[in-house]
Amino acid sequence: MNHKPHEFESEDDQRLAHARDEAAVRTRNQSLATAYHESGHAVIALTFGRPIQKVTICAGRSALGQQRLGVCELQKGRSKGAKNLLDDNIVILFAGMVAEARFTGHYCQTGAAEDFRMIRRLLCSRVSSETQHERLRKRLLARTEHLLGDEANALAVELVANELMQKQTISGRAVRHFFQQAMQQCS
Repeated sequence: MNHKPHEFESEDDQRLAHARDEAAVRTRNQSLATAYHESGHAVIALTFGRPIQKVTICAGRSALGQQRLGVCELQKGRSKGAKNLLDDNIVILFAGMVAEARFTGHYCQTGAAEDFRMIRRLLCSRVSSETQHERLRKRLLARTEHLLGDEANALAVELVANELMQKQTISGRAVRHFFQQAMQQCS
């Protein structure tokens, strides 16, 4: 009778353990990408003077009933000193995808699908032709990339994302704290 000692796993057990480990890594990477995405929205909103209610990476449903991986909830009201609220809102929407891409190395348009629907709606309310639409979209995306390329904003995104990974949901006050901390460290 061929009997294996208990300290050695069978090949099937090893494959199963490996598959579980890979799934755990994918889940962690997805959560971290979501944390960067939501942090991007929050940090850019704060750069425009828009207060944050809360940020979460807990999965749930959007107001339209669609599945979402996280949310950055802005407080109601106008931002202080906004010259062009529509442009600011579009940049805030782009910021999630751009911040996530700074972490993953590529744009995930699937994960930002709801943001893209809202961006399209806002762009259509501002410009009429497809050429103008595309030109404005590219300009605002470039502006978003520039803002998130700023050392202090990039650090703020990282700090907020790390806190989200630890706590899953954080208050607007906590986001503001990390934002201010990053601004001080980089000045």
